[in-house]
Amino acid sequence: MINWLGFLGVASFISYLLAVVLSPLAYPGYDWMRQAVSDLSAADAPSKALWNQLSSAYHICGIVCVTLVCVYVQNRLSKALRAGIYLFALMNWVSGIGYSMFPLTTGGYAGTVQDVMHVAVTAAVVLLSIVSLVFIIAGGLRKKQFRSLAIFAAISLALMFAGSVGVGVVPRAYFGVVERLSVFSATGFTAILGLYLFSGFDKREQNGKAE
Repeated sequence: MINWLGFLGVASFISYLLAVVLSPLAYPGYDWMRQAVSDLSAADAPSKALWNQLSSAYHICGIVCVTLVCVYVQNRLSKALRAGIYLFALMNWVSGIGYSMFPLTTGGYAGTVQDVMHVAVTAAVVLLSIVSLVFIIAGGLRKKQFRSLAIFAAISLALMFAGSVGVGVVPRAYFGVVERLSVFSATGFTAILGLYLFSGFDKREQNGKAE
């Protein structure tokens, strides 16, 4: 059952993708190339209701998935891989609780206490994401059977850096484009972990030992 529930990670990704793609339909004048994804779920956004509906499975499925991955890998894998997975799960919890408590008050940044907390949550999410992916890359490269996981983590980390650096480099008209690289990298890797859970981390470990 735990293995099959790995598909919740995929469900989380699909829910987020639908919210990002379809919520602008309820936000007249929204420019996805210029505006951040978080503008769609701002407290005064006309698309907030549609966003909540479409993304209803995003956080809960993602959190359940990565939490089950943590449970499944206990006493399995290397310490580096486990540490990376635990930190990535913590990131999902911080993201799920933090963004629900502190959505932007309005599109952009209004400078209220709630907006400051939203930025603080974002900083924590980015930091935890980077550290967790570095651990997973380091642990995965040491074991042949988990090198593919390390490659996926490296791709996610590269997209995250590209998005983080890009928002301060590209013209404002393309802010939304590079910002989406970061937001999709994290939820995409959640789906990857879910698929690894479905296939069974321990089976890969056993196959590696047999080789």
